[in-house]
Amino acid sequence: MPGPRPRTGPPGAPWNSEAPSVLLIEDDDGDALLVEELVLDSGVPLKLRRATSLAETVRELAIHVPQCVLLDLHLPDAQGLEALRTVLDRTPESAVVVLTGLAEEQAGLAAVAAGAQDYLIKGRLEADLFVRAIRYAVQRKQTELAAAALQAGRLRAQENARLERGLLPTPLLVDDSVAICARYQPGRAQTLLGGDFYDIVQTPDGTTHAVVGDVSGHGPDEAALGVCLRVAWRSFVLAGARGQRLLGLLERILLAERSGPEIFATLTTLSRTAGDPHMDVQRAGHLGLLLRSPGTGVRLEEVPGGPALGLLPDHPAHWPVTRVPVPENGAVMLFTDGLVEGRTGVGTERLGEDGLLALARLHADLPAHAFVDTLIHSAQELAAADGGLADDVAVLHLEWKRPT
Repeated sequence: MPGPRPRTGPPGAPWNSEAPSVLLIEDDDGDALLVEELVLDSGVPLKLRRATSLAETVRELAIHVPQCVLLDLHLPDAQGLEALRTVLDRTPESAVVVLTGLAEEQAGLAAVAAGAQDYLIKGRLEADLFVRAIRYAVQRKQTELAAAALQAGRLRAQENARLERGLLPTPLLVDDSVAICARYQPGRAQTLLGGDFYDIVQTPDGTTHAVVGDVSGHGPDEAALGVCLRVAWRSFVLAGARGQRLLGLLERILLAERSGPEIFATLTTLSRTAGDPHMDVQRAGHLGLLLRSPGTGVRLEEVPGGPALGLLPDHPAHWPVTRVPVPENGAVMLFTDGLVEGRTGVGTERLGEDGLLALARLHADLPAHAFVDTLIHSAQELAAADGGLADDVAVLHLEWKRPT
């Protein structure tokens, strides 16, 4: 299929503002002259071009996209609906009106059933009827295109909803010992969710498990992979996988499901047993995490980690488990790099983890939801001069309390 071609006039343009473009596909000089006379008699300016064969039509459509095609069904190199199918395939955005003979009305009806907007019988053409048929055909085509675009938008919205249900899960908890604040914000270049994901579950023993991750790239394939990894993480955790085995299984899933060898994923996962003053943290190429303490404020915890999942598939990877103290009545915040990669002005440096830490300390006294929302809003405001945050942002804030 050829790429987009320049139009000689915008679709649906008012007749009195710009002459509509029409391509006549007719090998008979007498019939072509009849069409030209009808145009003159109508008094309506049309940009009329002519092709005398299907091969010439294909070349013409590669250069110009008309608003309307007038198609004779009998050409030297194509007969009947063959020519119509080629025209519809080459220029699906153009209206098509078929020209038939007096004894070929059934052929005209068949052409309409096959995708043409209308048909005209050559022996019954009048100037007013001729121009009106072109006008209505163009309007019907634009209506069809608008309806198709609306339906495509509805299908995309349904797909987005399915992805959202996968990427933005409902926490699976057994008690109220942990308060959760989760946020997801698509980047400025997207209206769809991307490959960032998060999840939190509690196992029957009361242990809290959480993950935040980021699939490289943007688009539906990356979003679907993010959903796949999140669901796999939840399933493996509930099945008892921990530590090195857990991340090894996730990497196997990524390698099997990714759309290309360049795709990888980073993540941080943690587990905290009920009543334990420590949590176990694993990091696969991901950022550090923020720890909040009522007494000492906020600090950035950068635990040892291993490579991103899928980055070195042919080399044995090790993802160490690090015991990290959790302050009493404290909280932990996991986040993806979209929160820190925005520039703080046009041509300036990115916010970075140090910049995020400074913002967090400035607002350390805020409650969880206000704290998270303020950090995201502040990062967005700092990046406003550069167009806002370009990447997706996923944030998961966990605050433990005694079960009631």
